[in-house]
Amino acid sequence: MRFTVATAILAATLVLAGCQKEEDAMMPSPYALTADAMGRYCGMNVLEHPGPKGQIILQDIPEPIWFSSARDTVAFTMLPEEPKDVAAIYVSDMGAAPSWGEPGAQNWIDATKAFYVIGSKVRGGMGAEEAVPFSSERAARDFAARNGGQVTGFEEIPKDYVLGTGASEYGAGIETESHGEAQTHG
Repeated sequence: MRFTVATAILAATLVLAGCQKEEDAMMPSPYALTADAMGRYCGMNVLEHPGPKGQIILQDIPEPIWFSSARDTVAFTMLPEEPKDVAAIYVSDMGAAPSWGEPGAQNWIDATKAFYVIGSKVRGGMGAEEAVPFSSERAARDFAARNGGQVTGFEEIPKDYVLGTGASEYGAGIETESHGEAQTHG
């Protein structure tokens, strides 16, 4: 009897693991960030803005839609007028970024599995509040300890934080991060 139960549990685990691998295999790989990347909402070169970037790949379009910030990437998923046939959503892993000004060309993580710091004193592209993504919850908590804010998951990012304007209840500041430390700009 014990052997049968153990075998059934093992079989169920293998089936679930197989489903996860199949889901990951169906998700297209991220594209490397290049100087040709133009932001969906600002129409500017993505590299002209500091902080984390994003890309969304639609099911029937073989090119990414680029975003100058992780926050804009999340906004795309919340806006009713944007396409919903999303195949993959990627954001910069700021825990692996060389610096705030250089978020990296290939350190992309699945946006739906990232840990975000919202409401920090650090500002993203265009001086806006940012949802700063990390692959590691520990790295996100360390960033929040240094720069304020709270750690949340993709699904828990408040719609008013992403789509609102100006300072919010999640935190306010006018700083950008440079070489791991926040710098005030006036």
